[in-house]
Amino acid sequence: MKKYLFIILIVFEACLPKKVVKQDEKNPKSAIIISENYELIIPKKQYGFLILFPCFPCNAENTRTQFNIIDIATANNISVLLMNFNQHLWLSNSDKKDLEKIIMDAVNQYGIKIDNTYIGGFSSGGNVTLLLTDYLKLTESSIQPKGLFIADSPVDLLGLYKSSQKAIEKNISVPAVQEANWINETFNLEFGTGDTSFTNYENKSPYFSKTNSSKNISNLNDIKIRLYSEPDTLWWKQNRQAEYEDMNAYYLEQLAIDLSNLYGAEQVTYIKTKNRGYRANGKRHPHSWSIIDEEDLVNWILTK
Repeated sequence: MKKYLFIILIVFEACLPKKVVKQDEKNPKSAIIISENYELIIPKKQYGFLILFPCFPCNAENTRTQFNIIDIATANNISVLLMNFNQHLWLSNSDKKDLEKIIMDAVNQYGIKIDNTYIGGFSSGGNVTLLLTDYLKLTESSIQPKGLFIADSPVDLLGLYKSSQKAIEKNISVPAVQEANWINETFNLEFGTGDTSFTNYENKSPYFSKTNSSKNISNLNDIKIRLYSEPDTLWWKQNRQAEYEDMNAYYLEQLAIDLSNLYGAEQVTYIKTKNRGYRANGKRHPHSWSIIDEEDLVNWILTK
């Protein structure tokens, strides 16, 4: 029966709009499903399920291009779900419910095994990963992740706001200033300003370093956690005039310490990388998917 899986998928999907099913040219034992919400790659055997969230302006195609995980994952019989969900630094309850439904619909429609599920995200996708995983654990969802990982994510939104203000003042990089202006305008409208805004930031951030609060991710007590960053202080100084305290890595390190104290050091791993951050075009940038060692990640997923 299993040998007819991909033929059945193709026939079934031919009747549905906005979806494409095709065979993976690099791995003929895998099927690729492309929909409005995601790209899903399914190997013939399934030993794991990996869900990935992109950076703020990015999508599934960008993740596939920037993160060389697909081939090694499917070669090790791990299904991969590349989400198109983006432009979120925090999640509402309705966002969480919608994401759970999208994922579970894909799981049920394509027969994905979810007993060894991991969720990961880059940049803002890491914030989504933390908040969604906490929600799935809290609500005792049908899908219960065994682990999560995030790469250079702005987990403290107040810290991100303060760093953006500094970037505007220094006016070193045009892209950085444009992003900072957007953050300032958006955050002022969403959270307010002054002391009264602190509660709003704390209620939305995955982590709030001002009070060492991780209340929004307080249900991760029984899963493996990896936090990645590449704190290349020289690069950030030369290209953004940024100090360590202005970097995502600064808050990730604090989060790692607090989660380790909360859950135990054996459960939480903070991975500082060096000279791994490069974009797919070869350009050096420590804020990249590539800081993650793909082979090591797959081994981590497959280790019980």
